[in-house]
Amino acid sequence: MSEYAKELGTRLRAIRTQQGLSLHGVEEKSRGRWKAVVVGSYERGDRAVTVQRLAELAEFYGVPVSELLPVVAPAPPVEAAPRLVIDLEQLSQLPAEHAAPLTRYAATIQSQRGDYNGRVLSIRHEDLRSLAVIYDDSPNALTERLISWGVLSPDARRAVVET
Repeated sequence: MSEYAKELGTRLRAIRTQQGLSLHGVEEKSRGRWKAVVVGSYERGDRAVTVQRLAELAEFYGVPVSELLPVVAPAPPVEAAPRLVIDLEQLSQLPAEHAAPLTRYAATIQSQRGDYNGRVLSIRHEDLRSLAVIYDDSPNALTERLISWGVLSPDARRAVVET
């Protein structure tokens, strides 16, 4: 049984008891439309209640459907992983023996995107993994190397650790 089903059942039971009704009282008051065993199984969370049936039950109790639904806490905001941004100006200053594979890779991405601003280039985490293979390094080690060359911001460490 899910936590949500338990909470929904708790809310259903609370509304029923606030109205001074037993399970059998619900069956009697509804003239058999709501069976005590069914309402009880909803309240225990043993049985799934459809949206339609929940709306009908809310109408029977004389409450808005929202009163029967559990309050769900909003998920905490997810901090976006730092972007991986290659500094193309810094890349152009590096010796070719270091930068040649990255320069070719960046040129290919620029060509595919039609992005020739010449200053920076955003890359995906998958691109970093591909570059790590080209450089025969792990993504973390390559990130450290690119940071030491001044091609990536030190914030890139967080982006690599989080993936």
